[in-house]
Amino acid sequence: MNTDEIGTKLYNIGVSYKKADVETRSAFSLSKQKQIALLKDAKSKGIDGVMVVSTCNRTEITGFAKHPFELISLLCEHSNGTVEEFVKFSNIFKSTEAILHLFKIGTGLESQILGDYEIVSQLKQAYQLAQKYGTINTYLERLMNSVLQASKEVKNQTELSSGTTSVAYAATQYIIDNVENYNSKRVLVYGLGEIGKNACKNLLEYTENNNIHLINRTHAKAIEFAEVHQNIAINTYENLEVEIEDADILIVSTGSDMPTITTKNIKPDKAILILDLSMPENVHKDVKSYENVTLVNVDQLSKITDKTLAKRTAEIPKAMLIIKKHKQDFNEWVMHRKFTPAVNALKESLLAIQHDELDLHKKRLEGFNEEHAEIITSRMIQKITTQFVKHLKDENTSVNQSIDVVSKIFNSSI
Repeated sequence: MNTDEIGTKLYNIGVSYKKADVETRSAFSLSKQKQIALLKDAKSKGIDGVMVVSTCNRTEITGFAKHPFELISLLCEHSNGTVEEFVKFSNIFKSTEAILHLFKIGTGLESQILGDYEIVSQLKQAYQLAQKYGTINTYLERLMNSVLQASKEVKNQTELSSGTTSVAYAATQYIIDNVENYNSKRVLVYGLGEIGKNACKNLLEYTENNNIHLINRTHAKAIEFAEVHQNIAINTYENLEVEIEDADILIVSTGSDMPTITTKNIKPDKAILILDLSMPENVHKDVKSYENVTLVNVDQLSKITDKTLAKRTAEIPKAMLIIKKHKQDFNEWVMHRKFTPAVNALKESLLAIQHDELDLHKKRLEGFNEEHAEIITSRMIQKITTQFVKHLKDENTSVNQSIDVVSKIFNSSI
């Protein structure tokens, strides 16, 4: 894609924890079904190259558009957010800024908990979903491959993700820090997405609690998980309220568009700690009206683990150097892809001149050494095209203008 020719630019638009609170992020959150609908809509509108990621911390669209409002409209049409809210709490990145932003997301530098790598799998899923529905062009494919390579290198070569500070871990840490005799408490985990699985694993790894229970709407998935993690008891969705009544701690990670826990699920006098790891929030805010309920959301959990974060912060310069290298490699690919047609066209024009001149001098000059002349002129052609490439790569060069000038000089479609 030559974006200059069709007048489109790469944009990244969306809302994140940096400006938007949980309630606002919830409004712009997109379920998988809504993401699919958005991608189909974008394709039907002729948007070439678009992907969307929606997590507990951010909902963002990366894609090509003549104006960012094309992408903003898509987001507002398929979420519960409004344009007015978007203007107040949004981020809009264009071209090189959008590319850098994507690299920083993929390496954990933009995570609410610095170095949190849950975002990498979410980014991969967003990319794969866009591939499935045909909204990934060559440019975005190459960019995402570069981002994922940088992500792998940052994880392997730095300590940016040292220690454990994911939202799921933060929930376990909150329990350890705030609940007396936490190993003897009955814990119910409701929901078995990635965060729910991690919550169960962290409880098993970092506590000695043998009273962990699990409910998932799809019971077969809970059975499968419990077969591997045998210290977890499972129950069916129909017994959710019974399990909540017996629980001291409830961890909600259901990933629904609507609240899955309301005042109807909890008795008014029930004493319970509820950790809502979902986005949008899956515990209705009215639950806080119950005197004996303590409700903690993802924003509160993200404030945990300051010591680990201090260590990770020191690794940011190393991560940025890795990003710089991969970003430069990507930019060189873009430049090569953009210049190659022009350089090839110039070379073809010069070869045509070479052929005509060799033919002419072969007829006019007696004893003309065509072989030597061809070697000399071929070297001249190589030097001219090499200089042309250097000129195009110069950051002060107006690429389109240079190509137009050379095209006019040689009367060709360079």
